[in-house]
Amino acid sequence: MALFLLLLPLLAAATGTEYRIDPVNSEAMFHVRVFWVDNVSGEFTHVDGDVEQGPGSGDWVVNATIPVASVAMPSTRMRRWLLAKAFFDVRHHPTIHFVSNPFAQAQLDHGGTLTGYLTLRGITAPIQFAVEPVHCGGFTVTPCRIILRGALQRSTYGMTSDRLAVSDSVDLNLSITLRPQTR
Repeated sequence: MALFLLLLPLLAAATGTEYRIDPVNSEAMFHVRVFWVDNVSGEFTHVDGDVEQGPGSGDWVVNATIPVASVAMPSTRMRRWLLAKAFFDVRHHPTIHFVSNPFAQAQLDHGGTLTGYLTLRGITAPIQFAVEPVHCGGFTVTPCRIILRGALQRSTYGMTSDRLAVSDSVDLNLSITLRPQTR
């Protein structure tokens, strides 16, 4: 879904470095209200993708994929329910995909907004994430952890079942670790 950032544009251009999302150390957590009182949480334990130079000078673009089957829930029954046709429909839509609009390094150093398009259940819609400020000084050597927060409406992506029991709004929190990759 999203994700990522804080790259050193000048150094990257000079060294031919791009950035990979570390799938083992990155996750996407979600929270949804059930029966108007309780929150149910889950997470996708695998997030993969790249952060590459965008079309403009100093621009970056995130391209990330989450395998739906990587979802972890408090119970096996809840996990099966989410993977079924009424929700994620993993059989027909095995991945969630996010591509950001180009963004500048300056937007990230002080926090900001990452916008782009999320594809879920074969439906693509705009989405935005708030980016917590982080300064990755030695980013070319050390991994960098980026925190993103956002929300989506289930109905936008065709998940309209159980509307009386499950809120339409889903909160997303992403913890993304970027690692440099030299071309």
